[in-house]
Amino acid sequence: MQIDLKGWGVNYVTSFQYHSVLQMLNCVAGLREYFSQNDDVHTIPRIPVMNTMASVPTVRKDQKHQKADSKTKQADSANENSDMIDDESEDDDDFQAPESSLEEDGNVDSDAKGSDPIDLSCFSGIIRQDANEKSRNSWSVPDSNIFKVRSKNFSHDKSKVSAGKYLMELVAADWFKDTKRMDHVAKRKGCAAQVAAEKGMFSFVVNIQIPGSTHHSLILYFVTKSLKKGSLLQRFADGDDDFRNSRLKLIPSVPKGSWIVRQSVGSTPCLLGKAVDCSYIRGPEYIEVDVDIGSSAVANGVLGLVFGVVTSLVVDMAFLIQANTYDELPEQLIGAARFSHIEPSAAVVPVLDDTSSAVE
Repeated sequence: MQIDLKGWGVNYVTSFQYHSVLQMLNCVAGLREYFSQNDDVHTIPRIPVMNTMASVPTVRKDQKHQKADSKTKQADSANENSDMIDDESEDDDDFQAPESSLEEDGNVDSDAKGSDPIDLSCFSGIIRQDANEKSRNSWSVPDSNIFKVRSKNFSHDKSKVSAGKYLMELVAADWFKDTKRMDHVAKRKGCAAQVAAEKGMFSFVVNIQIPGSTHHSLILYFVTKSLKKGSLLQRFADGDDDFRNSRLKLIPSVPKGSWIVRQSVGSTPCLLGKAVDCSYIRGPEYIEVDVDIGSSAVANGVLGLVFGVVTSLVVDMAFLIQANTYDELPEQLIGAARFSHIEPSAAVVPVLDDTSSAVE
């Protein structure tokens, strides 16, 4: 939603622009709250704000997102044409496994995270860890139980449960800035992904690319001792981009911040590959996801609202691979991060070189 207030001519004043934007956001946030409260009595699946990003006309990296746009338009006229079960949908057609699978241990990822804790002393990043959540410009790991994921019986009753333990452990977070967008940050010598690879561990790296006159990148490093063969996480790491785009999900939340920001961001799960352009780099002992926020006008608008007041916010981000079949349920979180009062001025210019391990 965009408005050119300067077209109002002589009566235009700067303060009116801020007032109008806040009023529009108020209306949008109120509608989100209304539909979330009445979701159980509506037969038509609601489309979360984050999920509508894919339908906004933007410049794409390749043609795969044009297909996503056409599917979004088709879904508006016929829900049965959708190729993915949305969290708010009542359609169970994507669940292809037999009913008997419900009696088995459905989550093949349950052992993906080793029983022995990972030594965090060998990992470091630009943003410091503060388990007590009292420092500014810091990160911590939120309680996994605050996030809701698809339950064992989701295909029957759409029920969700509190997430169990994380599959991977957040070991470090970097905060970079540069005059251009920063891609493939996991190749940086000495970063947490390279350190983990040297120790024989596997990393899941999320590079959230924030556009602007100065480009920023917020990088999260999740580590596990090994990937369980045949697990959903391993299939994601070794799958193709279409599979990855249809499965990687973000659950956002703003536990501390203004009401406008909290309602604008919401807490509805979002398929990242359907909302924005995502690039995947599969290294020998890691997979990196570069999330280009600037590829979506809607995402960029929400981010602009958040980034302007980021020093006053506490933001949660949880990542998971969406479960689409009986034997993949219940869902499990890859990991989550809580960022407290991030300071844009604390970002540093990285040294990105090609001296580290080659990409497959």
